[in-house]
Amino acid sequence: MKNPTHFPRRRFTQGLLAGLLAAAAPLGALAQDPAARILVGFPAGGSFDTIARILAEKLKTELNRTVLVDNKPGAGGRIAVDVLKAAPADGSVMMLGPDALRALYPFTFKKLSYDPVKDLVPVGTVSEFAFALASGAEPKVGNMAEFVAWSKKNPEKANYGIPARGAPHHFFGMVLGDTIGVKMQDVPFQGSAPMAAALMGGHISSSIDVLSSLVEPHRSGKLRVLAVSSEQRAPQLPEVPTFAESGYPGITGMGFNAMYAPANTPAKVVATWNQALAKVLAMPDVRERLLTMGFSPVGKSPEELAARGAQSAKRWEPVIKASGFTAD
Repeated sequence: MKNPTHFPRRRFTQGLLAGLLAAAAPLGALAQDPAARILVGFPAGGSFDTIARILAEKLKTELNRTVLVDNKPGAGGRIAVDVLKAAPADGSVMMLGPDALRALYPFTFKKLSYDPVKDLVPVGTVSEFAFALASGAEPKVGNMAEFVAWSKKNPEKANYGIPARGAPHHFFGMVLGDTIGVKMQDVPFQGSAPMAAALMGGHISSSIDVLSSLVEPHRSGKLRVLAVSSEQRAPQLPEVPTFAESGYPGITGMGFNAMYAPANTPAKVVATWNQALAKVLAMPDVRERLLTMGFSPVGKSPEELAARGAQSAKRWEPVIKASGFTAD
């Protein structure tokens, strides 16, 4: 006959062993927080998604928790903001968002579903990026001076493609037209890819896009980048002058992307994420990857991001209001 106490004793022994193993486990493993999410308001595969995944991979070590990327594409990032608003303010959900959320949308939309200051708690600027003017098949110009001369002779043909109306590219084009004295017509596309195809096919005379989207087409000779909006020449295309070098110092400025927390997130939580973010953005391999993509890592304080956002809004508000443009 089997010993009636055999099975209970076995369960007791297994339980005791499990307890001893748990006690011997590393303290970090026991203390690890649940997975965190970084919301991205754009589709997988794009530059924002790529940057978020680079950060998530490194942040999991700095924060001692799994960090996932959660794509919520649509409405230029505003859908992701709505998700952020509904998220708990405990550090479990953050968002990587574009500068337009703070600097443009408050002036292009009559009604926003969020308060750009209250609902977007600054964590840190992730990176900044230049805009650039490019030409394609027609006209056959090789520099900014030639493009301006052509535009003045052919004002009815002078236009600029943009990935979407109401984006920073759109208003850079307005400033460009005002500066050179030619009322250039904006031509909106559904993203950078179809815009580049139209430029290469000679269907538009120029385009304005983030530099990262133009580096490879320029290197391959499919497009020509004429000028960049940064104060210094871009390291990716050192042969291309800035707008200021080309005689247009008023066309200078950088876009940026940043990490935000939900409203009412405790300062201690924000500080923890900011410090981890700064460490990641200082890593040589991370810096190299972002620079190769056309982005310059930043990684400064929440206060720096708040000031950057306010300064950007101050710059674009009069431009947008003078244009009369509304996205509603």
